[in-house]
Amino acid sequence: MKPFTFRQFEIRQSKGVFRVGTDGVLLGASASVSHASKVLEVGTGTGLISLMLAQRNPQAEFLGIDINEEAAELTRVNFKNSPFASRLNNMHQDFKSFNTSEEFDMIVSNPPYFEVSDSEKDKIARQTVELNFLQLISKSAGLLSEKGILSVIIPVEAGEGFVHTAEIHGFILIRKINIKGIKTANIKRLILEFSFSEQSFSESEFIIEKSPRQYSDPYLKLTKEFHVFKK
Repeated sequence: MKPFTFRQFEIRQSKGVFRVGTDGVLLGASASVSHASKVLEVGTGTGLISLMLAQRNPQAEFLGIDINEEAAELTRVNFKNSPFASRLNNMHQDFKSFNTSEEFDMIVSNPPYFEVSDSEKDKIARQTVELNFLQLISKSAGLLSEKGILSVIIPVEAGEGFVHTAEIHGFILIRKINIKGIKTANIKRLILEFSFSEQSFSESEFIIEKSPRQYSDPYLKLTKEFHVFKK
């Protein structure tokens, strides 16, 4: 499968691992990583999100984990071949049984989101067969530092339940980005960020395309340091 080329790194892809997609790009370009020194990505896939965050924060160190052995190996290769290799590590690991004495300043994830599907394609990556939202939230609560941030991108339909579950585990919603495919469409994705400490809440709207297959100016601006756009 053809690699996906970004400005500062390249993503090798595989048919057995969820490919580079808009959700991952949006989270990698938007997550509040600037003050983090230790970042954990849950479900790395190709390693895209950690690579984007490493480009954005030159001081941070990253650990990526994925339950899919093929994904973990692909991440290892993509991390190793990047200019940020010295700050990137990854493991073939089930997040539910992941144990460490370290605390993280950020946990970031583009988690599985289809509760039920007849499709076998990307089954682990796209369905909550190995990790549901409750497990992601509860485990993250025990691994984040006091001022740490949990940052996720999920379907809008799952937003209310995700926020409610996060609040039960002591999290406070501090940031919400409502994502639309085009301006006239309904919201389809949410980027949600949580902290244990009270902060000023921000909410914004983000539109990916100004017309079919034509990226919006905000999308071009957000991703200009990553995407290699054709003239």
